[in-house]
Amino acid sequence: MSIQNFPIALQPIIQQGFLEREFETALKSRLGYRLIADREEFSVGIGETLTKTRAGLKPSITVPLAAASNTNLDNGLTSTNWGVEQYTISLNFYAATQDLNMVTSRVGIANQFLQNAATNGEQAARSLDELARNALFAPYFGGNTRVTATLSSASATIEVDDVRGFQMAFSNGVQQAVSSAYPLLVTVGNNAYSLIAANPDATNASTAPGGISGQLVFASAVTVADGTAGNAVQAATASAIVRPASRLTSAALQATDTLTMGNLLDSVALLRRNAVPLVDGVYNCYLDPVSARQLFSDPDFKQLFQGATSSNPVFRQGMVSEFLGLRFITTTEAYVQAHPTISNLYIRRPIVCGQGALIEGDFAGMAADDVAPKDSLVNVIDNVAMVTREPIDRLQQIIAQSWYWIGGFCAPSDTTTTPNTVPTATNANYKRAVMIEHIG
Repeated sequence: MSIQNFPIALQPIIQQGFLEREFETALKSRLGYRLIADREEFSVGIGETLTKTRAGLKPSITVPLAAASNTNLDNGLTSTNWGVEQYTISLNFYAATQDLNMVTSRVGIANQFLQNAATNGEQAARSLDELARNALFAPYFGGNTRVTATLSSASATIEVDDVRGFQMAFSNGVQQAVSSAYPLLVTVGNNAYSLIAANPDATNASTAPGGISGQLVFASAVTVADGTAGNAVQAATASAIVRPASRLTSAALQATDTLTMGNLLDSVALLRRNAVPLVDGVYNCYLDPVSARQLFSDPDFKQLFQGATSSNPVFRQGMVSEFLGLRFITTTEAYVQAHPTISNLYIRRPIVCGQGALIEGDFAGMAADDVAPKDSLVNVIDNVAMVTREPIDRLQQIIAQSWYWIGGFCAPSDTTTTPNTVPTATNANYKRAVMIEHIG
């Protein structure tokens, strides 16, 4: 790399590689949702979105071929094809910068230079971790919501807290906007209705993290009994959400509904039912420290470790690492939401993930010669570009330290895995993660 345009006072720092080590350490020090993402390179020259196609399976054949039908050129067989499904990754550009005035910072220039690099690295890592979290959780909220306004009379339109998961329907593996041509079966209260439209509100009033409030329009009128505020609304293809005491909505959670070992076992069972691959032998469970602490109050957990000595690492560290077929990864980036109807209560959301729950697409051209010329100081660490610009102001005093990332996250669907191909599978569009909602 070329550093001839930098002040002599800074050249030894850059030559010794201190800046790169500070940036890399800050990125790797984060443990969170980005860890579950399978990374794929987004090639140059293919546009801003990448649509990937996944091949499905064919149903099992358990009926023998009748001898009388084994005739003619087709031998009595009818050709069948495997299904496909598609999901899309979109490229976006994220960046931030910080200036350093060499004159005003002259006394501590080396330390401040390195501190800026470390701070930028932490900001980049946290930003990508939150992007990964948002992309992971959004589809697993989908198809699960509640009525927010009681109908005065039977009506085809109801108000709901979140329309995610109700706006699109899969047809032959391709997402289509819900309509009369592509309806979606939805259970409102105790009865099923055919959904033909989902309209977001002009002013979002959703209480769910990242939620979109709106109206659901059905082909027939919803009864007042079903369209009562608080009633659950669930799509036939809704993602699985595990709640204590089998609560139907997040708003129905009570103060006693804390995280239990049974909730975790139910989540593992759902992933195994859908034949979701393991992550190095177990599933990953991302949770905040409060959720992790609640396990130690669960009666089943206490009984399992009854008689354990003080040398047991679970109690010595106050945390389990691998347990119940899960690898526990604590993070401070977990969603914490105030209870929508009960004051002073908070809803926490651990999520259990299998392999392939999230895909990260990194743009391959971030450090290309035309983007990062040879005389520039650009380092790509963990797929994030760190840029240090020499002083170009009139007095040649101000250095710019920046980072940028070009890419996107996507949670792929598994609509082709159905009870026809995997008998224990669910009908959820998204199967590779299970969200748990509890009070904490």
